[in-house]
Amino acid sequence: MANEYDENKNFPVSWEELHRNSKALAWRLLEISPFSGIVAVTRGGLVPAAIVARELEIRLIETACLASYQEKSRSEVKILKPASMAEDGDGWLIIDDLVDTGETGKVLRQMMPKAHFATVYAKPSGRSVVDTYITEVSQDTWIFFPWDLEPKPSVPIMGRRG
Repeated sequence: MANEYDENKNFPVSWEELHRNSKALAWRLLEISPFSGIVAVTRGGLVPAAIVARELEIRLIETACLASYQEKSRSEVKILKPASMAEDGDGWLIIDDLVDTGETGKVLRQMMPKAHFATVYAKPSGRSVVDTYITEVSQDTWIFFPWDLEPKPSVPIMGRRG
């Protein structure tokens, strides 16, 4: 699939911001807990799931391993490993970093229709697939998570003038 993102609409997320928003997600989920366990959607849902698990004192964490991106291009959702412990999802909490188009979420819903699905970030096309989210960003924005970035030196503003 072609890249559908505006190169100028990058949304870099720091570790601190991700932690703060994941903790805010835990506060919202507290109202509907307890949960039997968490299904962390790999790879992006691993860090938010760990934070939510700590805050809600959930020790049972399963993974659902799906792939839907190659670089910045969407591809067909591939199930690499289902969350076998969660069965139909009854009493379970699915955590992912982001819902974009909702295609991955639809696959997760088919796998675990009774689970509560929560993400830290949501785009308009996928918003209806999740039960709970914290921050909405525009559909054409590309989110750079902390694991996508590395610190590097920058040129001072004065040095950029021609």
